[in-house]
Amino acid sequence: MRAAHTLRLTLNLDLVRSFFTVAEQGSLSQAAERLRVSQSTLTRQMHALESEIGGPLLERSSSGVALTATGQVLLEGIRPVLARFDAVLGEVRKRARGQSAELRLGYLLSAAPDYLHPALTALRRQHPEVKVKMLDLSPGEQIVALRKGEIDLALIGNAGAFLAREFYVRKLAALPVLVALPENHPLAAAAAIRLGDLRAEVFVGALEADMPGHNRWVQQLCRRAGFKVRFVQDADSLSHGLSLIVAENAVLLLPDYVKKTPVPGVVLRPLRDSTAKWDLLVAWQRGRVSAPVRALLEGLSMKVAVDRLVGAG
Repeated sequence: MRAAHTLRLTLNLDLVRSFFTVAEQGSLSQAAERLRVSQSTLTRQMHALESEIGGPLLERSSSGVALTATGQVLLEGIRPVLARFDAVLGEVRKRARGQSAELRLGYLLSAAPDYLHPALTALRRQHPEVKVKMLDLSPGEQIVALRKGEIDLALIGNAGAFLAREFYVRKLAALPVLVALPENHPLAAAAAIRLGDLRAEVFVGALEADMPGHNRWVQQLCRRAGFKVRFVQDADSLSHGLSLIVAENAVLLLPDYVKKTPVPGVVLRPLRDSTAKWDLLVAWQRGRVSAPVRALLEGLSMKVAVDRLVGAG
């Protein structure tokens, strides 16, 4: 049922800006001259604004105009709102032109030293004026932040594979996979481990909200190796997953870039299966790509290209 009394207040920003000019000049004629409109037009605008507010904002006299108490409240209350609006609008326009001076970056902490830090160094050389805001987020959190427009670019793993319809996505590398297992495990002494050697093991999984698609990826790998995976528990973070390895005497499949993260009681061994790869992806917002984003993408791609040359040599 429709409410009997509904208050709807819609302030026209052009009228508010004109009001600010009148308040600043203290004169309708001077304000009209500054705004390059006729005094009669400006007078009609002020009447329209007062009608929207529901009361007088200006006291008119032969010497000019002064703010009423209501006008003073409007001036002081709306000033920070309007300033914030102008700042946001300016930033939005810069982003639309690809000229943003801020880069908001979601990343995986474990991948940062090998991939992100070299690219950021290159970015700072090319664009020292750019302020980089870095957010250490899980893959699931990065996806949410991308969809909300809270970050411009995400350095993400396998979880980003299904984002191509929503964002630009580029595969940086197909990385080797590691098996994390307890240091006292019979396979801990092996130089490398085949996936088939793990058929009797229980696996640590990952929460879908934290690492979308991870458990399905593990299931597919194990199915190709001829067995059905058994998950003992889903971890909500990398540190949680590594602790579960020891607590549950379980194993966990991880990307190669975590090898520099030592954990007491856990050893990392290469997975020998050639078909098991972990895709390192970067995803960014659609639309015009800013120069800082382009520079960071070039830095990431250059890092991967150098790694391939070193590996080939």
